[in-house]
Amino acid sequence: MSTTTNTSPFEPVNILGLSLRNRLVMAPMTRSRAIGNIPNDMMATYYAQRASAGLIITEGISPSPNGLGYARIPGIFTDEQTNGWKKVTEAVHAKGGKIFAQLMHTGRVSHPANMPAGSRVIAPSATTVDGEIWTDTMGMQPYANPEPMTAEDIAATVREHAQAAKNAIAAGFDGVEIHGANGYLLEQFLNPQVNTRTDAYGGSVDNRLRFVLEVVDAIVEAIGKDKVGIRLSPFNQFNSMPAYPETVGTYEALVEQLNDRGILYLHVIESSARKTEEGEQLLSTLRAKFEGLMIVNGGYNRESVEATLDANRADLVSLGVPFIANPDLVNRLQHNLTLNSPQPDAFYTPDDKGYIDYPFYQN
Repeated sequence: MSTTTNTSPFEPVNILGLSLRNRLVMAPMTRSRAIGNIPNDMMATYYAQRASAGLIITEGISPSPNGLGYARIPGIFTDEQTNGWKKVTEAVHAKGGKIFAQLMHTGRVSHPANMPAGSRVIAPSATTVDGEIWTDTMGMQPYANPEPMTAEDIAATVREHAQAAKNAIAAGFDGVEIHGANGYLLEQFLNPQVNTRTDAYGGSVDNRLRFVLEVVDAIVEAIGKDKVGIRLSPFNQFNSMPAYPETVGTYEALVEQLNDRGILYLHVIESSARKTEEGEQLLSTLRAKFEGLMIVNGGYNRESVEATLDANRADLVSLGVPFIANPDLVNRLQHNLTLNSPQPDAFYTPDDKGYIDYPFYQN
């Protein structure tokens, strides 16, 4: 919750010790430029170009070889990867920006062709994603059938998240965001249609929260609660996540637990929840229950950002695609300048086209 009456999207703000140049957040977005799963100079340029955002949250970064589900996504589990991220954080900080690393384990949203030798496609249960996934070597392929995680797998994955958070801080990140949204591993545990376990990690709401909270606790212990956020997407159906009647109870219980842990922020993707009155009510409840910062995401423009901040529905607002196409998005929004059009065909391609070649505004 905000500690200031200033709700302008464009003015500097200090909230719960987080000092930002504005309230606009660059949302995490997969860009698939990490050749060999290693951050590179092109990525450093991309993030530095967008350092005028109040906060940058990176694309999903895998804490484990098992989490590298998509082609060319970065990791942060080796020294080489961590050193690659140092280039990124140094470039952003040199421009006066702040940047958090989003830790994303894809779980069952994966294919072995996108993963290093010796890694495994793992998930809470042997439920498979519908459809196909891109691989660089084999083109489109059906999603892999995941291996149900053993108790040892779960404990190892929790440890991997904690180590990845330590690596992120060593790489110069200002904090980490835990990806608990969009149908990836943490949300797979939350959804009882995907998580069909009968042990301590499945069944009841408390059991389905257990893995998520173990990851949060391990990361808080590793780097401190003031450097930890989490992203959630209640009512999400992306990546074959079926609807389930316990959604409201699951997320209310989760946010109560997160609130007890005193983490810095909750980053909520609102798009799916907004479709129903029940979902809208849940969004309001999460805002009321959570005492840290609230970041919201979901198709915002200047007018809706201002309205949301003025109504105290959130402390910060994240934008995705507009930041892809406009490295100087904050300036363009503040001064009502024309925005560049995005190039969706280049969102996930391996080179610099549609990545670092979008122009800054010229008078």
